[in-house]
Amino acid sequence: MSQALSSSGYLTGQMLIAMPQMMDPRFARTVVYMCAHSSDGAMGLVVNRLFDALSFPDLLEQLNIKPTPRCDQIRVHFGGPVDAARGFVLHSADYVQETTLLVDERVGLTATVDVLKAIADGAGPRHSLLALGYAGWDAGQLDGEIRDNAWLNVTADEELLFSGEIDQKWERAIAKIGVNYSMLSGEAGHA
Repeated sequence: MSQALSSSGYLTGQMLIAMPQMMDPRFARTVVYMCAHSSDGAMGLVVNRLFDALSFPDLLEQLNIKPTPRCDQIRVHFGGPVDAARGFVLHSADYVQETTLLVDERVGLTATVDVLKAIADGAGPRHSLLALGYAGWDAGQLDGEIRDNAWLNVTADEELLFSGEIDQKWERAIAKIGVNYSMLSGEAGHA
């Protein structure tokens, strides 16, 4: 059912799709972009859930950065339940700083105030997604959840990752695999 893992056997640069029977309300019907996955654990950002309590201009003002009119249209995402006060910008690889983690040749992750300033000034990356918090797994935890049929994975693409159509990302991610989500079963090995 899942797409092939990277050559290392890990899911860095892939998207996780929560199975319909996901019981954890923090992850029900989520799509998570995997920023890192190794034998030590995994880290990703939920890309289809908004953080409604704070707007981008409000966040900039808290950081003493003057918002510009273009900031009004930028939304803040709920990146996951871990360290919810910490901000991350997932972005296209056309913007790279010394502190940027290049996930792959197309996507970077930057967690500094400088990227927020650049976005506010219109000098940031071509595509970006701002998230507060992240999803984290200890060593072997994500692998166990996948074996327990909690997640599917699919190759990430820019349109799905950075699209503003938040409400349709889960269905579109499943459709990208070629599966009708109403036909998915909660039993491992069955669809």
